[in-house]
Amino acid sequence: MSANICQPLNKNKKVNKETFVSSLLLQMTLKEKIGQMSQFNNDDKKLKSSIQKGYVGSVLNEVDINTINELQRIATQESRLGIPLLIGRDVIHGFNTIFPIPLGQAASWSTELVETCANIAAIESSSNGVNWTFAPMIDISRDPRWGRMAESLGEDPYLCSTLGVAMVKGFQGENLSDTTSIAACAKHFAGYGASESGRDYNTTNIPENELRNVYLPPFKALADAGVSTFMASFSDLNGVPVTGNSWLLNDVLREEWQYTGPVVSDWGSIPQLVTHGFSVDEKSAAFEACQAGVDMEMASDTYAKNLPSLIKSNNVNIEKVDLMVTRILTLKYDLGLFENTFTQSTPLDEHSNDFHLYVAKKAATKSCVLLKNTNQILPLSTSKITSLAVIGPLADDGYEQLGTWVFDAKINRSITPLQAIKDYVGDSIDVKFSQGLATSRSNNQKDFNEAIQIAISADIAIMILGEEAILSGEAHCRSNIDLPGCQEQLINAIYETGTPIVLVIMAGRPITLEKILPKVDAVLFAWHPGTMGGPAITELLFGEACPSGKLPVTFPRTVGQIPLYYAQKNTGRPASDATFVDINDIEIRAPQTSLGMTSTHLDTHFSPLFPFGFGLSYTQFEYKDINVNMCSVTMGESIEISATISNTGCFDAEEVVQLYIRDLVGSVTRPVKELKGFQRIYLAVGHSKTVVFKVHTDELAFYNRQMKLNTEPGLFNAWIGCNSDTDLKIAFEVILEQ
Repeated sequence: MSANICQPLNKNKKVNKETFVSSLLLQMTLKEKIGQMSQFNNDDKKLKSSIQKGYVGSVLNEVDINTINELQRIATQESRLGIPLLIGRDVIHGFNTIFPIPLGQAASWSTELVETCANIAAIESSSNGVNWTFAPMIDISRDPRWGRMAESLGEDPYLCSTLGVAMVKGFQGENLSDTTSIAACAKHFAGYGASESGRDYNTTNIPENELRNVYLPPFKALADAGVSTFMASFSDLNGVPVTGNSWLLNDVLREEWQYTGPVVSDWGSIPQLVTHGFSVDEKSAAFEACQAGVDMEMASDTYAKNLPSLIKSNNVNIEKVDLMVTRILTLKYDLGLFENTFTQSTPLDEHSNDFHLYVAKKAATKSCVLLKNTNQILPLSTSKITSLAVIGPLADDGYEQLGTWVFDAKINRSITPLQAIKDYVGDSIDVKFSQGLATSRSNNQKDFNEAIQIAISADIAIMILGEEAILSGEAHCRSNIDLPGCQEQLINAIYETGTPIVLVIMAGRPITLEKILPKVDAVLFAWHPGTMGGPAITELLFGEACPSGKLPVTFPRTVGQIPLYYAQKNTGRPASDATFVDINDIEIRAPQTSLGMTSTHLDTHFSPLFPFGFGLSYTQFEYKDINVNMCSVTMGESIEISATISNTGCFDAEEVVQLYIRDLVGSVTRPVKELKGFQRIYLAVGHSKTVVFKVHTDELAFYNRQMKLNTEPGLFNAWIGCNSDTDLKIAFEVILEQ
């Protein structure tokens, strides 16, 4: 065994990072360099021997602290150069404590909460030896058929950018070298959320103007915010798979944005260049990925097998490889791994665990969205109810409420709605429970009668339905986004009893609800709420908390409307209520020109079921007096747009105030509305607040026909309201300097 010539650094000794990394690089053999570019899964049979030889830069999916410390010991004490390992794990919305799925967290519209959740996830995962997460996923997601929408932050570039930056801050902390910080990863760069037909791994065709104006801004925001790593998308982007897309990874990411961190492939995506039909064999795939700028290969070994011969034949320049390895070594330096390689076993104390659960409940509470509340049936009053029927396969399933990507969850910590409701009401209300269905996707109605009987004898039926966790997430896409199985039939059966229905939905995506909305009195959309979903839902149902979540995605009436999003273009013939023609109103043998000739469907209204930003409260908020501090703003300056919001209802509550802007005329057509700001405010009953948004003209910029980012002078409309379908509007003008 060779002696270790790269001993861990003295903590008290200042060492220049560039000098240290370049010195280390000079000592490396070609195989050791390629080793740093290789990420091994933890089940690889050659893992330990490969680490010992210096042929592994990162290990994926190992979370046992003793095993990780042993692997780090081998890397730092038995390999020739003693280079520590990156330990990667999908820490997506929690580690041991599970928070709402990212789409649910996005419904909170709270940067503070999103950052805190990520910070706790970093604390818990880093205490097990993990130092790198593959999150946040900031793909703009406008097709709810796509299973990975659950992992996204929604459909809007501004909201996604803002919350994505907050998540990176939470993971990476104040200093990446802190023992409780982990490296974040901006994924999937880029356009993955536009996969055709909502099918995972599918082709994406996105015009460059749309790519730059919609899909790239969150990635640019995270690059500017100092995210440690990027992940290349699986998908084929405009004919060139991103793993081999030099324009995106080099021209845009490296040259335009000046990003200097490592880019990692997605799982096995380099050899998949062959499957795409982009590369003739794995040697060609290794060449394309390396030339494009993929610094590290996840799980597969295409680099290890093929880069030596590509370098020997001068097809790949060794200087390029050196630069890629430098990025990886620099990340390890920034993480402090050369100084603090090993993880000390420090189990969280009771106080820390209690705080993490408190945040999990707070996150679940603020992420739930109240979609319907007929006759103010919610909140429920314990003084007016003597019996409750709790019905549904998701009412008492601590695992399913956690959602996708929960490999390391402490399932025994998960508190279900049924548990929480029983704990809350105690002996004051008789609570009866029936699953009604064995699972969310069951078509067996054998247990319907039990559910019907308990509903008949109850004052209120709380139905907790939706999707099991496995029905969303990676590779779990759906062509039909109705409630799965025979849940709709179960709702119809309970509706026939005459007992009022409060419907709670747990799901990883928007669900098409138009057919069942008339059958239920209230709908609380809880996403997959995580560990403390039960207590959060219970406190909302009984008025201990007031719903304040807002939709981060548009809810379609039917799957045929997809893709449906608020920031659409106006078109030359926009639909309106005045021009809408229903299929049933068309006369038999009507001439072809009788139908209005607007951009709409004949068999459904053109509007969404629920617009982006929508969410009810138990109180009422009045918006009025929208104003600007100047009618014209000079290019390069800022304008202030304000409105007064009053709580005119009966509950103290929080509201998410939203600012939308439209550029009325542009050198390329602009969306009918774009989110440009939001504020979460608290208002006591009878109180008012003037909310002010300061908007710089740079924030009105877009990519023009020449793909240049600039703001164009002209007229703008601004709206302030409670969702994207608001009509409180004012105009202003952007002018050139006079």
